Amino acid sequence: MQQKVRFQIEGMTCQACASRIEKVLNKKDFVESAGVNFASEEAQVTFDDSKTSAADIVKIIEKTGYGAKEKTEDTLPQPEAENHIGWRLWLLLAINIPFLVGMTGMMIGRHDWMIPPLWQFALASVVQLWLAVPFYKSAWASIKGGLANMDVLVTIGTVSIYLYSVYMLFYPIYTFFFSPHAAHGMEHAYYHVYFEAGVMVIGFVSLGKFLEHRTKKSSLNSLGLLLKLTPTQVNVQRDGEWEQLPIDKVQIGDLIRANHGERIAADGIIESGSGWADESHLTGESNPEEKKAGGKVLAGALMTEGSVVYRATQLGSQTLLGDMMNALSEAQGSKAPIARVADKAAAVFVPAVVGIALLTFIATWLVKGDWTVALMHAVAVLVIACPCALGLATPAAIMVGMGKAVKHGIWFKDAAAMEEAAHVDAVVLDKTGTLTEGRPQVAAVYCVPDSGFDEDALYRIAAAVEQNATHPLARAIVSAAQARGLEIPAAQNAQTVVGAGIAAEVEGIGLVKAGKLDFTELKLPENLSDDVWRIASIVAVSANGKPIGAFALADALKADTAEAIGRLKKHGIDVYIMSGDNQGTVEYVAKQLGIAHAFGTMSPRDKAAEVQKLKAAGKTVAMVGDGINDAPALAAANVSFAMKGGADVAEHTASATLMQHSVNQLADALLVSQATLKNIKQNLFFAFFYNILGIPLAALGFLNPVIAGAAMAASSVSVLSNALRLKRVNIE
Repeated sequence: MQQKVRFQIEGMTCQACASRIEKVLNKKDFVESAGVNFASEEAQVTFDDSKTSAADIVKIIEKTGYGAKEKTEDTLPQPEAENHIGWRLWLLLAINIPFLVGMTGMMIGRHDWMIPPLWQFALASVVQLWLAVPFYKSAWASIKGGLANMDVLVTIGTVSIYLYSVYMLFYPIYTFFFSPHAAHGMEHAYYHVYFEAGVMVIGFVSLGKFLEHRTKKSSLNSLGLLLKLTPTQVNVQRDGEWEQLPIDKVQIGDLIRANHGERIAADGIIESGSGWADESHLTGESNPEEKKAGGKVLAGALMTEGSVVYRATQLGSQTLLGDMMNALSEAQGSKAPIARVADKAAAVFVPAVVGIALLTFIATWLVKGDWTVALMHAVAVLVIACPCALGLATPAAIMVGMGKAVKHGIWFKDAAAMEEAAHVDAVVLDKTGTLTEGRPQVAAVYCVPDSGFDEDALYRIAAAVEQNATHPLARAIVSAAQARGLEIPAAQNAQTVVGAGIAAEVEGIGLVKAGKLDFTELKLPENLSDDVWRIASIVAVSANGKPIGAFALADALKADTAEAIGRLKKHGIDVYIMSGDNQGTVEYVAKQLGIAHAFGTMSPRDKAAEVQKLKAAGKTVAMVGDGINDAPALAAANVSFAMKGGADVAEHTASATLMQHSVNQLADALLVSQATLKNIKQNLFFAFFYNILGIPLAALGFLNPVIAGAAMAASSVSVLSNALRLKRVNIE
């Protein structure tokens, strides 16, 4: 059977490395698909576990020249270790300082600032023969694997410079002793050593790698922030005593106490206490939730008020927070379709660059007649052409975008879903539970003129009778009366008439009936202005045989639904309602929200067919639903969103999950996706523009290798910085 496993990859230096691992894995007949994300340094491999194992996959990756470690689902993602500058980089930077001073001096005509050639040779040898060894190892592993990476370019360039400079340094000494006549005129050969170029290229590239790695690890991935939400120490009751224990010592069934200002350590049920908890990390909803005995608490929630004792029901990766972290980790490691552009480019980039560098060397030598200049130009081409920025362009933006989506309570299953969501121009919404609350509420009230009962009195006596009933409509009237702060009188001798209503003796009033129009002998006037009376469930009321009024009860719109529809329409997205409810009710809701396309009395099959029609018409369709009946339409849509807590089949089918039952969150999801795709396109433009501009400039001699090395490092950091701008983008 097919098994999907994620691996942490070590030793990748650019996108070409990722492409190489992908190529090797996808060639295996037992691998269905393999994708490697350079930014997250992660591989996702789907393979036939009857033919191979995860351990065998690790061995294949290691043979390619990289380290690999399986990431299991039963443990939470681990926080990244602090990124400190190692001693090797410190030493490299220290050696770079005298060369930097010397180069500065040469630029202003102070050649005496440059250290003596023999000292240059000694320092350069330390760099090339020792500190640069990781570059050589990586380059050799890459070449052995059949694909050149960035380190191949750096190695060829710097070693060429070093060997040339050694030759120029020692050849005059050799000829002085063994061929004095040939040594004549070579007194200035010392001026033609370029040890500083090789040393500084290694220095800049190493510093760029460090900065790039630190930026990726500390800023792009949102997992570190989520991990901080789980407390390391918790108050647990053991043998009737409270004691503080590490989180890994907690067991399911333990009683845990969370006081004001502390975070919940596990999903659980409250046994005692009460308070308010901030669950925005999961839902994206900033308003705290009230917590009391019998209610649920979620791992990572912050107790903003009060104190609770809860019984742990889920721990670690099994909690909703753990599930989200694993989902985010997997989604951030996946690839968006647009990434294939960069992958294809990077796969042929390095060999092409080596060819361009060789042509540059030959052409410059033929034109200028100076193979020193030709070598410098060729090396500059090799160094400037690094495809790092290209490899980071898409995954960096995806990682930031995914993190931003999670902060808004949106869980995308993978990067492909996020990219598809960015193209959505038609949204299909279910009505009940998506646009509406999913329960009846009083929408309008009618009082019979000259009956002697005003609206408050009507509520009071209707609630007095209905509090004896269990029907949802009855509960809605009682709740509305209580919300008004009305005192509800006592009722006696309540009798239910099946299919008609309920009657009871109300204190101070007499016999009160509540139910259908015929039951109370009420006839509503035809000129009622509110359209809701035509589609609502009606509860009429009579007192002592005389009709006194009626309530129109309908499924009320959610508070933020109108705002959400407005946001979608503002961004040019067409909105459709498709519901199993009758056409009149659906049209009424659509009219309230300004939605032009309303379809009622639709079966699950009808919804799916209508979605297919929209797709056939050229629309990119997003479907939102929460029930089993929505699953076919969710599957048919280009991208689909399920409400958390709805039917399992809906969540399983959907491309993403909305933690709030809110269309506003859907609008957030689409706008975050659009911002992410825009950022990806910017990154790809910067990366391609850099290489397209940089290579010709280097080939023509406008960039020396040192400047090329610095520019290469700067390009990667600039792409990462642009990706990080996503964190600050306003979603409106």
